[in-house]
Amino acid sequence: MSSAPTSSAPPAAAGAAVAGVSASILPAEAPLDMPIQSLGEGRLAQPQLPTTPNRMAWRRAYIIGGSALMTLIAAYQIWWVLRGGGINLLEALLLVLFIALFAWIALAFFSALAGFVQIVSRRRMRLGLDPDAPLPALRTRTALLMPTYNEDPRRLLAGLQAIYESVDATGRLDDFDFFVLSDTTREAIAQDELAAFDALRTRVRDPSRLYYRRRDDNAERKAGNIAEWVRRFGNAYPQMLILDADSLMSGDTVVRLAAAMESHPDVALIQTLPMIVNGNTLFARMQQFAGRLYGPVIAHGVAWWHGAESNYWGHNAIIRTRAFAEHAGLPELRGYRPFGGTVLSHDFVEAALLRRGGWALHMVPGLGGSYEEGPPSLTDMLVRDRRWCQGNLQHSAVLPAKGLHWVSRWHLLIGIGHYFTAPMWAMLMLIGLAIPLERAGFVWTRLALPGFSPTNYWREQDPERFTWVFVFTMAVLLAPKCMGYLASMTDAATRRGCGGALRALVGMMLETLLAALMAPVTMYVQSRGIAEVLAGKDSGWESQRRDDGTLPLSGLVRSYGGATLLGLLSLVMAYMVSPSLAAWMGPVIAGLLLAIPIVALTSARAPGRWLRRIGIFRIPEEVAPPEVLRRAAELRRAIPPA
Repeated sequence: MSSAPTSSAPPAAAGAAVAGVSASILPAEAPLDMPIQSLGEGRLAQPQLPTTPNRMAWRRAYIIGGSALMTLIAAYQIWWVLRGGGINLLEALLLVLFIALFAWIALAFFSALAGFVQIVSRRRMRLGLDPDAPLPALRTRTALLMPTYNEDPRRLLAGLQAIYESVDATGRLDDFDFFVLSDTTREAIAQDELAAFDALRTRVRDPSRLYYRRRDDNAERKAGNIAEWVRRFGNAYPQMLILDADSLMSGDTVVRLAAAMESHPDVALIQTLPMIVNGNTLFARMQQFAGRLYGPVIAHGVAWWHGAESNYWGHNAIIRTRAFAEHAGLPELRGYRPFGGTVLSHDFVEAALLRRGGWALHMVPGLGGSYEEGPPSLTDMLVRDRRWCQGNLQHSAVLPAKGLHWVSRWHLLIGIGHYFTAPMWAMLMLIGLAIPLERAGFVWTRLALPGFSPTNYWREQDPERFTWVFVFTMAVLLAPKCMGYLASMTDAATRRGCGGALRALVGMMLETLLAALMAPVTMYVQSRGIAEVLAGKDSGWESQRRDDGTLPLSGLVRSYGGATLLGLLSLVMAYMVSPSLAAWMGPVIAGLLLAIPIVALTSARAPGRWLRRIGIFRIPEEVAPPEVLRRAAELRRAIPPA
């Protein structure tokens, strides 16, 4: 493989001025060919890579074998409960659903357990990355790319300025250039972008390091935005660090990532674990607390067993430019929309193609200094989730691609399966209700069944075994949260930053309660989203809200009125059958009935601010903010109101 130029001098800037602001400020072009890849042809290059960790076969055998064994044990218990009198169609469906869902949570359990051991044993990070070591010198240049689509330009560039200043503080600024890659379609925002970018250039020490480009054609969305830059400028930069509009990264982390890429020529991608920050609403604070407490054990676990076949999350990651150009050109997917056409969830596919090309991909969750912002409300999360649902379901066309590593196929399969778990849980609950109703002689012309309770029916089959399966399933489901809490509390700085062990425990219990109340709504919306995708409805491409998650009452009714009506209908029908049945269905019915007030409450800032004052849902990054977060917040506060 040939190498790109390594000079530290910035390329000459070129651009034109329009109406007093820059139409574009760009370096001299350094084209790099990026061919479109074929999914029907190809082979896996280099099954074993130099940076592959030791004993990967044993690690994967532990994860998959342990999950399979635990699932087999639980499935046997359910089969034993069902076997009396033979297994009919409904019982067979229940058994299949239970096995699939239990395997899902068992995999999460064993992966989190591996992550827990990694954290508490203080294992060294791979690729020689050590946040406490002296900052390395660099030999090559790296481009930091910040794509944007109809975002608030001043807020966006305040974040970029904080990253720029943090890199400058390391003394390595000459090795980095910064690109704003605009896909903005609203002309008023585009003009604000140009003005805000020109203003940014007046505020930094060396404006020649900053570049701006706006595309006229938004083909292939974010993936096309990055690919267009690679084809025009990629040959001048051996590495590119991909940011999102809400990303923040410390200069120390940026420099260490670039040095790790220089030192490991078989590595094409290093993915960090971005911590969610800057949450103001109750929902955002709940999400950032959960990410801070549980995220590390999950990320350390998957990094441990994914090895050199880690996944890519689309941002806060550094990529070897030439490897990306040679292997990650995305094809149009065949078939009817929304399954066909542009690859929406491009990151998983790009990772799979890079690994097929013989390159290593690593996740380094312990590095730190990597941040992002979460959605401010359940509504915003579900809107984003609907787009991801469509993108992940598209991966069914990528799964059979030739030459992919089996772990890459696993990533794609997990992404697809994630969106089917919601309707599967719903079906499991409904079938678990339908079986005892059928045995009790339920008919639609006579709803009442005095004293009927599904719990009593299942207990009567085998009381001890039923209780054991229920308790065991809940323990496996909640164990990753408990392991995340325990792992976080073993670190004194994290424990203090979360308000102490007691406040963190209260926060974990409150987050679990709120998540349980929102679960029926999430299940309802995700199931509806899958149905819409299967029916051919496209998700569109809208900009995301960053701070305010509130909706007017009309918007709440429009979004969640269906869930409320479903909850009301379920309550009436269940109560007509039996008050005991209504009580059994209580948690799901309550979540549906209370959808509008729960979303309204969690979307508001006042409850979030109150919990922050008393130390609940606190995270270390707001108690002692890293400099890049502090500076970004300072710059954003200085933005005059619109």
